[in-house]
Amino acid sequence: MPGRNTISGVLSLTGRFIGALLLALLATSAFAHRQAADGDGTGAGIPIPNLTHGQMAVIAANMPDILALADRQTGLDETARRLRAFVDWQYFFCFRGLVPGSLKDEESPFNECSHAYLAGTQALLLELRQTRGDRAEVRALVDKVGLDMVRNNASLVLCRFSGEAFNTADVVSPRWSEVPGHPPSLATFGSLAFLIGGALWLGLRRRTAPVSAPLPAG
Repeated sequence: MPGRNTISGVLSLTGRFIGALLLALLATSAFAHRQAADGDGTGAGIPIPNLTHGQMAVIAANMPDILALADRQTGLDETARRLRAFVDWQYFFCFRGLVPGSLKDEESPFNECSHAYLAGTQALLLELRQTRGDRAEVRALVDKVGLDMVRNNASLVLCRFSGEAFNTADVVSPRWSEVPGHPPSLATFGSLAFLIGGALWLGLRRRTAPVSAPLPAG
């Protein structure tokens, strides 16, 4: 039988995961119809060109470097700051790309929102060329991403969302109605339900477990 420390660790981890999930679900429902999400409250966002299905994989592989580079720049203009904020929001709404098939499976309910945050990341990289920061570092990363695109013939691989444009004023939520018809997504949330059930069961066992009486001395 697992020790109490193990049970406590499982319950704590599960609680944090459930809390994050509920927060994301509540936030997603608030933006279910692409409501304005720009910080200025005007809804006048920045247009973001989409990227192809093939380009998604390249941008996803370079996303940590792109965001880290943006965060190191001291001269970000207003457009770059708004793009950076959009990527953070959109990445959060898309469950941080953790649902299987989000990037590669165009039938995934999370593929469209993955297009959105990756398109925003690509637009951010291109906008960084206008900053007053380290231009050499920016050019090097732009060249690397461009070379990766060519090597992977990224512009040739399209999908049903490749022609869709985005905007910093809109947050794209997952297509929840399609989750039941997409086995990988359904399995993910089924596993989560099992995890929640297991955590509740462990919690009840812990609360109802009899306390052992101390053995008599001698």
